[in-house]
Amino acid sequence: MSNNIRVYKLAQELGLDSKELIKYLKDFNLNVKSHMSMLDAETAEIVRHEIESILTRKREEEIARRPRIAVDFPLSLRDLAVKLGRKPTELQRKLMEWKVFAHINYSLNEELAGKLADAFGYVLERKLSDEEEVLRSHEQEEEGKVVKRPPIVTLMGHVDHGKTTLLENIRKLELTKKEAGGMTQHIGAYEVEHRGEKITFIDTPGHEAFTAMRARGADVTDIVILVVAADDGVMPQTIEAIDHARAAEVPIIVAINKVDKADANPDKVKKQLSELNLVPEEWGGDTICVNVSALTGQGIDDLLEMILLQAEMMELKANPDKLAKGVVLESRVSKGGPLVSVIVQSGTLRLGDIVLAGCNYGKVRAMFDDLGNQVKSAGPSKAVRVLGLNGTPSAGEQFFVVEDEDKAKEIAEKRKEEIKLAQQAPPQRMSLKDLGKQEGKKLLRLIIKADVFGSLDAIAHSLQKLQHKEEIEFKILHKGIGSVNESDVVLAIASDALVIGFNVGIEEKARSKAREENVEIRLYSVIYDLINDIQNVLAGLKEPELEERFLGKAEVKQVFEISKVGKVAGCVVSKGKIQRNVPCRVIRGDKVVYEGRIISLKRFKDDVREVSEGYECGIALENFSDIQENDVIETYTMLEVKR
Repeated sequence: MSNNIRVYKLAQELGLDSKELIKYLKDFNLNVKSHMSMLDAETAEIVRHEIESILTRKREEEIARRPRIAVDFPLSLRDLAVKLGRKPTELQRKLMEWKVFAHINYSLNEELAGKLADAFGYVLERKLSDEEEVLRSHEQEEEGKVVKRPPIVTLMGHVDHGKTTLLENIRKLELTKKEAGGMTQHIGAYEVEHRGEKITFIDTPGHEAFTAMRARGADVTDIVILVVAADDGVMPQTIEAIDHARAAEVPIIVAINKVDKADANPDKVKKQLSELNLVPEEWGGDTICVNVSALTGQGIDDLLEMILLQAEMMELKANPDKLAKGVVLESRVSKGGPLVSVIVQSGTLRLGDIVLAGCNYGKVRAMFDDLGNQVKSAGPSKAVRVLGLNGTPSAGEQFFVVEDEDKAKEIAEKRKEEIKLAQQAPPQRMSLKDLGKQEGKKLLRLIIKADVFGSLDAIAHSLQKLQHKEEIEFKILHKGIGSVNESDVVLAIASDALVIGFNVGIEEKARSKAREENVEIRLYSVIYDLINDIQNVLAGLKEPELEERFLGKAEVKQVFEISKVGKVAGCVVSKGKIQRNVPCRVIRGDKVVYEGRIISLKRFKDDVREVSEGYECGIALENFSDIQENDVIETYTMLEVKR
């Protein structure tokens, strides 16, 4: 397969005149004779990179010298004209060149306004809204002031495998009694100390809550402790928890619990984990596994040791000397008003601070730690309950400290209005038909549910075989047995994934959630239909590799004006064949002045399909009347190259 390219074609690609490119090539010590010279693929790629770097640098230098104008949006054409010191009609004429027809009160979007400013020699800078200023101020981390912070840990695993009991034992406090089904009934966060170092544990009611928080942009967890019972082994919810943690790209430490029981079999658990690509360190893998007993306390110190070791490797740091930001863990209404549990990610939260969380705001009137003690401040990784907000923000909402209460109120009110508007349109989620809009290499995330393991393995294997390595990558986030459930949909929301079911149904809660959040679920009963659908979409998505094949060229000897036809070029075919209705280009000197198609080809008065070398012919071109004597007309075809 040839990827050679002619000099003039590369010049077009780079937005240069052929003479300019030839000068660059000679500067690179490349011997090229004319615009028709051929460059091999490797040389062309090097030239592209070098010249694009040169042009980018020149462009950046030129832009740096330009005057800047700051604008607010929405922005009318009239207002931009005033900023640019131009008449509105000048902007309208420029827009018409881009096939945009606008009146003087036309509301310009940022892209179009920026393009207009650029056309008139200015750089457009958008004034930040109050909310954007708040967010930007929190993003500016001062590297010199960052310090080590405690790790934030979440316990996950199957129901009844001992998550709550293990957390209780770690805290050495009997804070909760036996609860129905072993499911934690609230979300909280607790701080423990081991060897003088602190660890913050988030107590969630399952991996669904963990992922629902992540769907809101709250990546608060540093390490996941996967609790697996040594007697039961890996269960369906264990696999779900693993896949949710992997989708969040959070390291996993496995706590093999209940090793004190007579039927405990830690080796069986390790074998099951290895089959899920969680290979224990002692078996040559990189997954830390610790044998523990939540009841007796066996192995708890070892588990805490491993958490601190993992945290040390991660080098977790934050700046305590800035305005606080973090995540809401839970909120409820108490006698004293809304009580909001938060965890601080950076900065320090203090009494009297103005907090903005979602559509709620307020001044911190009181703070309590996990033991109920009043505190005056909370630094990075510290969890506290806050009293003083005017409402109850949802779990997963990010909070920010704002210096001005009026500004916090204004942002909160604006967010409420934006939510009302957003509710009028369904959220945009990934679908197969939308995948082709991705730039560059495509990524398709999948959640697969099937009736039996045999079907699941066959589907996963067949899908992986379809993967086209150059442009498309499959990422199977989770595969499991049984109906499509709410956990699957929540993971799809957080990860922008598709859900595929084979010989399974959809639970009502999952169906409702998917409809509400616009998550695509595809159900099949025949593997061929599933594979064929995906394959057809992939075939439509892949951009075919095309190769130009030269057909012929003709020299223009004379130009005729013919009524109802326009200009016709009288030519002699100098090489190959000239064919009708194929792509062509007109070359004038060393410059391509037209690319299009031949719409009429005649020999004398007869219409013909092709004319061979050495013969005369008359050629009419599609939408081009500037043909001149001595122009060269080249014809070619584009052939799809087999992969």
